Amino acid sequence: MKLGFDKWIVVITVTTAALLQTIDSSIVNVTLNQMMGNLGASLGDISWVVTGYAAASAVMITMSGWLTAKLGRRNYFAASIVLFTISSIFCGTSTNVWELVFFRVVQGIGGGGLLTTAQSILIQTFPKEQLGIANAIFGMGVIIGPSIGPTLGGYITDNLSWNWVFYINIPFGIAATVLTYMFIKEPAEKVLAGKMDWLALILLTMGIGGLQIVLEKGQEEDWFTSEFIVIMSIAAGIGIIGFIWRQLIVKLPILDLSLLRQRRFAVGTLFNFILGFGLFASVFIIPVFCQTILGFTASQTGLLLMPGSIVTGMMMPVVGGLLSKNYISPVWYAAAGFLLFFGFCFDLSAISLDAGPDYFFWPLIVRGIGMGMIFIPLTTITLADLKNIEIPQGSALTGMIRQLGGTFGTAIMTTYISTRTVLHSSRLADNISIYNPLSAERIRQYTNLFLSKGDALVTATGKAYGVMQGAVIKQALVMTYADSFLIIGGFFLICVPLLLLFVGKKIEAPAHTEMVME
Repeated sequence: MKLGFDKWIVVITVTTAALLQTIDSSIVNVTLNQMMGNLGASLGDISWVVTGYAAASAVMITMSGWLTAKLGRRNYFAASIVLFTISSIFCGTSTNVWELVFFRVVQGIGGGGLLTTAQSILIQTFPKEQLGIANAIFGMGVIIGPSIGPTLGGYITDNLSWNWVFYINIPFGIAATVLTYMFIKEPAEKVLAGKMDWLALILLTMGIGGLQIVLEKGQEEDWFTSEFIVIMSIAAGIGIIGFIWRQLIVKLPILDLSLLRQRRFAVGTLFNFILGFGLFASVFIIPVFCQTILGFTASQTGLLLMPGSIVTGMMMPVVGGLLSKNYISPVWYAAAGFLLFFGFCFDLSAISLDAGPDYFFWPLIVRGIGMGMIFIPLTTITLADLKNIEIPQGSALTGMIRQLGGTFGTAIMTTYISTRTVLHSSRLADNISIYNPLSAERIRQYTNLFLSKGDALVTATGKAYGVMQGAVIKQALVMTYADSFLIIGGFFLICVPLLLLFVGKKIEAPAHTEMVME
């Protein structure tokens, strides 16, 4: 069955909006150094540009189901795009770091409403026999966005100014707003939404916002040795527990946690957490390793990720088309995708200092195929048991969990790399001694090199030990990154037996709701 023209426009519109949100979650990371120089900010200050956006976005993703019901799907979606676009203008024109942080928070408020609302629009607009292709195109935005971000950010960093990281959103935002009002309609079946529960909103902001800040800033502040992190952790704990309690006792909650009583949805939500963990952790690790250890430029690193992203984009329609034929259960596609992602991680766990761009090519291609096979089947499995009116709330909950998974992944890997590097360095340093023939010979060679350049013996010996220390730290970092890939892969491997719990159970895409033509 062919998609009509209007429905193709809907797909393009919501995918554009999804790309704006996902690209902006990673594009800024590679421009932070330029921002620091131009705005006269410290590393601690400029990191709030990332943290503020992530925290605001996480809160709004959680709120998006309720806001969709309260304001109307089209109105909320369009308002989110407009707010995102306008705040992008002000981000680009910011003259100091705290002005930029403020408008990044506003941008996060707008961006948080884009992803989950876009997904629910697609599911409620298309009949189930067409949903595979529509979700495939949407999935390209969700999965490819975080990979395109560093590529685009690297190009802008090397060729333009940091301001263009934000200005690039403007034409796409305007186009998406116009298309939203022209082609996106309200569903015929309306969802009841209660009055704004201000206590729940405060608790949600404390809980999700506080947790996001703890995860983003924890390593930088040395975790619980910092009074700020301790306070934010307490606030996050109180907020999350209080928010859950509040949602369970009110008649019309902001976030319908009762959906988690459905086992398939609950397990699918766990998979979404792991998907976010692996996607964002791997996107974080590879650029950092390539730039800090191998000496790649931002543009080179971005281009390194591009082929895998293209493969993911090519796989999405293929998997979507196969799912629509019902030849194989989506469980098997997702299981194969998780295994391929584990294979990618296992391959890179043998990484070394000799690795060049060619070394990463095939593992990233495997990763791209795996991600392409995971997203659509996982969406089908997770939302299969939900009623149509429950889909916006279900999308909000899974979106929030996937976002938190990404933040947890980045925070855990950052901390792990820092602590594990110290351990590996200590073990390697134990082998450097004048009583170890190999290390003694290497020190002698370095000392002679510096003596030949005119250094005194004491100076040359000191420099020789300095070079050895640098080599030890670099080798320790390589070993740590290799361990990190294995840890990420382990999470994906665990998912395979869990997925097999659904084998033999009928899984169908959610039914759609006819559009109200206005």
